[in-house]
Amino acid sequence: MSPAAQSHGFLSPSGAEVAFVLVGLVTFGAAIVTVTTRQIVHAALWLVVALGGIAVEYLLLTAEFIAWVQVLIYVGSVVVLLLFGLLLTKAPIGRSPDADSGNRWAALLVAAASAAVLVWVVVDAFRATWIDLDGPAAGSAAVTGASLFRHWVLPFEALSVLLLAALVGAIALSRRQPPAAAAGSRAPDAAQEGGR
Repeated sequence: MSPAAQSHGFLSPSGAEVAFVLVGLVTFGAAIVTVTTRQIVHAALWLVVALGGIAVEYLLLTAEFIAWVQVLIYVGSVVVLLLFGLLLTKAPIGRSPDADSGNRWAALLVAAASAAVLVWVVVDAFRATWIDLDGPAAGSAAVTGASLFRHWVLPFEALSVLLLAALVGAIALSRRQPPAAAAGSRAPDAAQEGGR
């Protein structure tokens, strides 16, 4: 072990590690505000901050390709799709009483259980995995693309179909007339027929 590696420990973090923790705290705070705010548009905008923070974390881990994929796919596509869905369905811009169902404790319990299961699965899956830092780059664009389109092509395509179905559903809901408007449009026609 080199003297520089021996002098660097838990109590003497580097600048990248301090930045990683600070960006992680900001991302965590943005995620909490996303699920607790009662304004739907604000929730979508805080989601942009949370996903952007995750992209910065990837940059700090020197995974530039994954960071830009995070920005392009999640920040640039998924959040824009959510905002289009909100606009097309005429969601309320201000505070929405429907945004809180009153099941916060049940949702918190499910979120904590899901997080525990995900952490356990990831730790168990990579318990005996070692990264050879002297070998070829494991996170390069070529390796990531080959893994994505060789092993994960079906979930990738299923996600794109799901997003397309969500957009089509938002358009269908926005074009449907409410019952009061439909009844109001039929009333003049009935009056004209009665006059004849």
